[in-house]
Amino acid sequence: MKILVAGAGGFIGGHLVARLISDGHEVRGIDIKPMSDWFQVHTKASNHQADLSLLEEAMKASTGIDWVYNLAADMGGMGFIENNKAKCMLSVLINTHLLEAAKFSGVTRFFYASSACVYPSWLQADEGNLTYLKESDAYPADPEDGYGWEKLFSERMCRHYEEDFGLQVRIGRYHNVYGPLGTYDGGREKAPAAACRKIAELKSNKLREISIWGNGQQIRTFTYIDDCVEGTVRLMNSDYSLPLNIGSDEAVTINSLYEIIAQHAGLTSVTYTHDLTAPQGVRGRASNNELIKKTLGWSPVTKLRDGLLITYQWIESETSKLG
Repeated sequence: MKILVAGAGGFIGGHLVARLISDGHEVRGIDIKPMSDWFQVHTKASNHQADLSLLEEAMKASTGIDWVYNLAADMGGMGFIENNKAKCMLSVLINTHLLEAAKFSGVTRFFYASSACVYPSWLQADEGNLTYLKESDAYPADPEDGYGWEKLFSERMCRHYEEDFGLQVRIGRYHNVYGPLGTYDGGREKAPAAACRKIAELKSNKLREISIWGNGQQIRTFTYIDDCVEGTVRLMNSDYSLPLNIGSDEAVTINSLYEIIAQHAGLTSVTYTHDLTAPQGVRGRASNNELIKKTLGWSPVTKLRDGLLITYQWIESETSKLG
């Protein structure tokens, strides 16, 4: 098929393009960033720079396309999304215009990359009583301010385009995706990448101690990129049109995350401090995978320790190039 990947220059988008090409599809990759800033540029894809928040650009991008994967958004880690709520919410223009373009261009199926940030804050307020979040838990709505509201609104737009116009939609709620070939510095990186970078810098004597945001007792489930892509493709190829968690259910504290990475780096003694004034998100967030197992007969399989080893080795290699 002819497939459009919006956000192809991003972390997940670059890995998804590689998978779709290997599956034999003709891929058109679009990103707002210049290609010199893309994490992966695949020569077997048709790659373009465009602003998909503009309807005319979304129309051009969707012309002649069978399926759309929309992973495009202005987002980052907790530090970014807590301090850029308006920027995050403006991503509704990307999804809305891509949906409208898909309707007019005859696109038959549309994937939207949503997030675990759509889930209510009151279900994630106590790490001592961790709730594994089910898809039905998203309502009554109280998503993360800014980014979470954008994701939940865009989910509804997808649903209504299916109901009103017959566009087949698929919605994946991603849970903390990590892996190589992604952002690890600059303020938009997420916790696993930031932790890998800090440990690598400590190992190379660029840092003397590690500062962890919050008290480190926050709990998360982190999803390796290969599992994210596999779940995305499986969901897109399925007949299931409601939101579905795509996330690991292996829960870990942030302190433990750092400890695993330090072990991979061969460090036996690390000094940690905790910044209680830094953005730290909810106290506990974990993916309930009952529905994905029932619907797709599959769930993420990569153990956190294994995925972190690959991620750390890549980030250590990248930071060593900087001197």
